[in-house]
Amino acid sequence: MTSKPMVLSIGEILWDVLPTGKRAGGAPVNFSYHAAKNGAEGYAISAVGRDDLGRELEEAVHQAGVDAVLQHNDHPTSTVEVQLTEGIPQYVFKPDVAWDHLEYTDNLAGLASKADAVCYGTLSMRNSQSRETCLQVLRHTKSHAMRFFDINLRGTFYSKDLIQELLDMATVFKLNDEELVTLRDMFHVPGATDDELCRWFMDQWHLDTIVLTAGSDYSTIYLADGQSSHLPTPEITVADTVGAGDAFSGTFAINRLLGASLTQAHRAAVNTAAFVCTQQGAWPEYPEHIPDYLGQQGN
Repeated sequence: MTSKPMVLSIGEILWDVLPTGKRAGGAPVNFSYHAAKNGAEGYAISAVGRDDLGRELEEAVHQAGVDAVLQHNDHPTSTVEVQLTEGIPQYVFKPDVAWDHLEYTDNLAGLASKADAVCYGTLSMRNSQSRETCLQVLRHTKSHAMRFFDINLRGTFYSKDLIQELLDMATVFKLNDEELVTLRDMFHVPGATDDELCRWFMDQWHLDTIVLTAGSDYSTIYLADGQSSHLPTPEITVADTVGAGDAFSGTFAINRLLGASLTQAHRAAVNTAAFVCTQQGAWPEYPEHIPDYLGQQGN
């Protein structure tokens, strides 16, 4: 491929308010940051308020080198209280914020028509206006584009109907082990093992790929042709895990777009997520080479 693949992410941009202060974040922006660091032309689509927090957030995104397509409206810029327990985050989201009111514009239509991949999740769909905008972006992507559904269940901001609608549009479905249990019960999925449950979703929605992560234990990726890759999570010293899953997703997606094999893309994703966990925040500066944490442990 002579040019960089274009990768879009759409949804929430926000300030994570931690005990140590506030940090810029949001799953879609995190995804685009790491996709871009790994070779994509990455754009994060979201909205901020016409307020000081919005101006600060826009500057933080710019300073991090994220190409953001930010709309501005009269709703407040999003803040999320993050409580860390042994490095694991819990999130408290405020309602009716700027990214709940994304508008579908000619600019978004143009980006959607050129995108090689679009990443989306359930949280950004909690308001009808942003939900319709996100769906419009997905409807206007190329037929062969990767549509990466990172389910990202938060609080009560999801429903079975919404998940079904978003699965209908997906080619790649990412979830974690806790979310898999939630969906097993929600959809009354037969089977007990990861393999049985993931293959059921793959068959029901004709997905190309399912990405299953299990925190500090392992991750497994399934392809429609029957291939799979299972890797342990490296043992590292954790600073915090904020953004690690998004780093995994962004790295895996762009590696696959660039032609990496399943195993190559999976290893790259695991190593990038592990690196992010050793750093403070979701947008760390990359070293010249991400360490091969898996290789260091002899796996």
